Amino acid sequence: MKPKLVSLLKNGVVTLTGQVFSYANKIAAEKAVKKIKGVKAVAEDIEVGYDSQDHKTDTEIANVVIDALAWNIAVPKNNISIKVEDGWVYLSGKVEWWYQREAAKRVAQHLIGVKGIINNISIKQKAEKLYQIKERIVKAFERSAYIDANTITVELVDAHIIKLRGKVNSFAEKIEAQKAAFYAPGIYEIENELEIIS
Repeated sequence: MKPKLVSLLKNGVVTLTGQVFSYANKIAAEKAVKKIKGVKAVAEDIEVGYDSQDHKTDTEIANVVIDALAWNIAVPKNNISIKVEDGWVYLSGKVEWWYQREAAKRVAQHLIGVKGIINNISIKQKAEKLYQIKERIVKAFERSAYIDANTITVELVDAHIIKLRGKVNSFAEKIEAQKAAFYAPGIYEIENELEIIS
Protein backbone atom coordinates (compact mmCIF):
# COMPACT_ATOMS: atom_id res chain seq x y z
CA MET A 1 0.00 0.00 0.00
CA LYS A 2 1.34 3.44 -0.88
CA PRO A 3 1.18 6.35 1.56
CA LYS A 4 -1.57 8.86 0.94
CA LEU A 5 -0.85 12.56 0.60
CA VAL A 6 -3.54 14.14 2.75
CA SER A 7 -2.99 17.87 2.51
CA LEU A 8 -0.71 20.69 1.46
CA LEU A 9 -1.48 23.50 3.87
CA LYS A 10 -1.07 27.19 3.12
CA ASN A 11 2.06 27.47 5.24
CA GLY A 12 3.83 24.75 3.25
CA VAL A 13 3.24 21.80 5.61
CA VAL A 14 2.48 18.46 3.94
CA THR A 15 0.79 15.70 5.95
CA LEU A 16 1.41 12.07 4.95
CA THR A 17 -0.68 9.21 6.31
CA GLY A 18 -1.15 5.56 5.41
CA GLN A 19 0.80 2.34 5.74
CA VAL A 20 3.84 1.00 3.91
CA PHE A 21 5.50 -2.39 4.15
CA SER A 22 9.07 -1.21 4.78
CA TYR A 23 10.89 1.60 6.50
CA ALA A 24 12.75 2.29 3.21
CA ASN A 25 9.39 3.03 1.51
CA LYS A 26 8.51 5.44 4.30
CA ILE A 27 11.80 7.31 3.80
CA ALA A 28 11.28 7.36 0.01
CA ALA A 29 7.83 8.94 0.44
CA GLU A 30 9.27 11.65 2.69
CA LYS A 31 12.11 12.39 0.24
CA ALA A 32 9.71 12.65 -2.69
CA VAL A 33 7.51 15.17 -0.87
CA LYS A 34 10.50 17.27 0.20
CA LYS A 35 11.39 17.83 -3.47
CA ILE A 36 8.10 19.59 -4.20
CA LYS A 37 8.48 23.34 -4.54
CA GLY A 38 6.83 25.23 -1.71
CA VAL A 39 7.10 22.43 0.87
CA LYS A 40 8.61 23.77 4.08
CA ALA A 41 7.85 20.90 6.47
CA VAL A 42 6.51 17.35 6.46
CA ALA A 43 4.12 16.07 9.12
CA GLU A 44 4.58 12.34 8.78
CA ASP A 45 2.09 9.81 10.12
CA ILE A 46 3.05 6.85 7.94
CA GLU A 47 3.00 3.50 9.73
CA VAL A 48 5.31 0.62 8.83
CA GLY A 49 3.48 -2.71 8.93
CA TYR A 50 4.64 -6.12 7.80
CA ASP A 51 2.80 -9.22 6.62
CA SER A 52 2.89 -12.08 9.11
CA GLN A 53 5.51 -13.94 7.02
CA ASP A 54 7.83 -10.89 7.11
CA HIS A 55 7.46 -10.27 10.86
CA LYS A 56 10.80 -10.48 12.68
CA THR A 57 11.54 -10.61 16.39
CA ASP A 58 13.74 -7.92 17.91
CA THR A 59 16.51 -10.51 18.30
CA GLU A 60 16.31 -11.43 14.61
CA ILE A 61 16.39 -7.76 13.59
CA ALA A 62 19.38 -7.08 15.89
CA ASN A 63 21.33 -10.00 14.39
CA VAL A 64 20.59 -8.87 10.83
CA VAL A 65 21.62 -5.28 11.63
CA ILE A 66 24.91 -6.49 13.14
CA ASP A 67 25.65 -8.58 10.03
CA ALA A 68 24.68 -5.77 7.63
CA LEU A 69 26.90 -3.25 9.42
CA ALA A 70 29.82 -5.71 9.39
CA TRP A 71 29.51 -6.07 5.61
CA ASN A 72 29.40 -2.32 4.92
CA ILE A 73 32.89 -0.87 4.37
CA ALA A 74 31.72 2.68 5.12
CA VAL A 75 30.86 1.78 8.73
CA PRO A 76 33.83 1.45 11.13
CA LYS A 77 33.97 -1.93 12.80
CA ASN A 78 33.16 -2.17 16.53
CA ASN A 79 32.19 1.53 16.77
CA ILE A 80 28.41 1.13 16.67
CA SER A 81 26.11 -0.16 19.41
CA ILE A 82 22.67 -1.49 18.48
CA LYS A 83 19.47 -1.78 20.48
CA VAL A 84 16.19 -3.04 19.01
CA GLU A 85 12.87 -2.47 20.71
CA ASP A 86 9.50 -3.30 19.10
CA GLY A 87 11.06 -3.13 15.62
CA TRP A 88 12.76 0.24 16.26
CA VAL A 89 16.54 0.24 15.81
CA TYR A 90 18.58 2.52 18.10
CA LEU A 91 22.11 3.23 16.88
CA SER A 92 24.79 4.76 19.12
CA GLY A 93 28.56 5.09 19.22
CA LYS A 94 31.23 7.38 17.77
CA VAL A 95 32.56 7.75 14.23
CA GLU A 96 34.95 10.22 12.59
CA TRP A 97 32.85 11.25 9.59
CA TRP A 98 29.24 12.20 8.93
CA TYR A 99 29.03 9.80 5.95
CA GLN A 100 29.86 6.91 8.31
CA ARG A 101 26.98 7.92 10.59
CA GLU A 102 24.60 8.10 7.63
CA ALA A 103 25.88 4.80 6.16
CA ALA A 104 24.96 2.99 9.39
CA LYS A 105 21.44 4.39 9.19
CA ARG A 106 21.05 3.54 5.49
CA VAL A 107 22.15 -0.06 6.11
CA ALA A 108 19.51 -0.53 8.81
CA GLN A 109 16.65 1.21 7.00
CA HIS A 110 16.53 -1.36 4.20
CA LEU A 111 16.18 -4.43 6.42
CA ILE A 112 12.95 -6.39 6.77
CA GLY A 113 11.24 -5.92 10.11
CA VAL A 114 12.63 -2.45 10.85
CA LYS A 115 9.84 0.01 11.75
CA GLY A 116 12.03 3.04 12.47
CA ILE A 117 15.55 4.19 13.30
CA ILE A 118 16.88 6.50 15.99
CA ASN A 119 20.41 7.49 15.01
CA ASN A 120 22.34 8.68 18.08
CA ILE A 121 25.79 8.07 16.59
CA SER A 122 28.06 11.03 17.34
CA ILE A 123 30.92 12.43 15.27
CA LYS A 124 34.27 12.97 16.94
CA GLN A 125 37.38 14.08 15.09
CA LYS A 126 40.09 16.70 15.17
CA ALA A 127 38.92 19.99 13.71
CA GLU A 128 40.79 21.89 11.03
CA LYS A 129 41.42 25.62 11.24
CA LEU A 130 38.22 27.61 11.08
CA TYR A 131 38.93 29.31 7.74
CA GLN A 132 39.68 25.91 6.14
CA ILE A 133 36.34 24.52 7.28
CA LYS A 134 34.46 27.47 5.78
CA GLU A 135 36.39 27.15 2.48
CA ARG A 136 35.62 23.44 2.22
CA ILE A 137 31.91 23.98 2.80
CA VAL A 138 31.64 26.81 0.24
CA LYS A 139 33.49 24.69 -2.35
CA ALA A 140 31.15 21.74 -1.63
CA PHE A 141 28.18 24.03 -2.28
CA GLU A 142 29.72 25.20 -5.57
CA ARG A 143 30.24 21.58 -6.73
CA SER A 144 26.65 20.58 -6.02
CA ALA A 145 24.09 20.70 -8.81
CA TYR A 146 21.30 21.01 -6.22
CA ILE A 147 22.60 24.00 -4.25
CA ASP A 148 22.80 27.66 -5.26
CA ALA A 149 26.03 28.60 -3.46
CA ASN A 150 25.44 32.32 -4.06
CA THR A 151 22.39 32.43 -1.78
CA ILE A 152 23.92 30.69 1.27
CA THR A 153 26.31 32.06 3.85
CA VAL A 154 28.33 29.94 6.26
CA GLU A 155 29.03 31.27 9.75
CA LEU A 156 31.35 29.56 12.19
CA VAL A 157 29.81 29.39 15.66
CA ASP A 158 32.82 27.59 17.14
CA ALA A 159 35.33 24.91 16.18
CA HIS A 160 32.66 22.23 15.73
CA ILE A 161 29.43 24.12 15.00
CA ILE A 162 28.42 26.12 11.91
CA LYS A 163 25.35 28.12 11.00
CA LEU A 164 23.80 28.18 7.52
CA ARG A 165 21.84 31.28 6.52
CA GLY A 166 20.23 32.49 3.34
CA LYS A 167 17.46 31.45 0.98
CA VAL A 168 16.87 28.19 -0.88
CA ASN A 169 14.21 27.11 -3.38
CA SER A 170 13.04 23.88 -1.73
CA PHE A 171 13.12 21.74 1.39
CA ALA A 172 15.33 19.29 -0.56
CA GLU A 173 17.88 22.04 -1.29
CA LYS A 174 17.93 22.95 2.42
CA ILE A 175 18.71 19.32 3.32
CA GLU A 176 21.34 19.03 0.56
CA ALA A 177 23.12 22.14 1.87
CA GLN A 178 23.19 20.62 5.34
CA LYS A 179 24.55 17.32 3.99
CA ALA A 180 27.29 19.10 2.02
CA ALA A 181 28.31 21.10 5.09
CA PHE A 182 28.60 17.95 7.22
CA TYR A 183 31.39 16.66 4.97
CA ALA A 184 33.77 19.27 6.42
CA PRO A 185 36.14 17.69 8.96
CA GLY A 186 35.38 18.47 12.59
CA ILE A 187 31.78 19.60 12.12
CA TYR A 188 29.54 17.93 14.71
CA GLU A 189 26.52 20.21 14.56
CA ILE A 190 24.83 22.48 12.02
CA GLU A 191 22.33 25.21 12.82
CA ASN A 192 20.32 25.21 9.61
CA GLU A 193 18.57 28.59 9.40
CA LEU A 194 18.06 28.49 5.63
CA GLU A 195 14.74 29.98 4.57
CA ILE A 196 12.66 28.25 1.89
CA ILE A 197 11.24 30.70 -0.64
CA SER A 198 8.13 29.76 -2.59
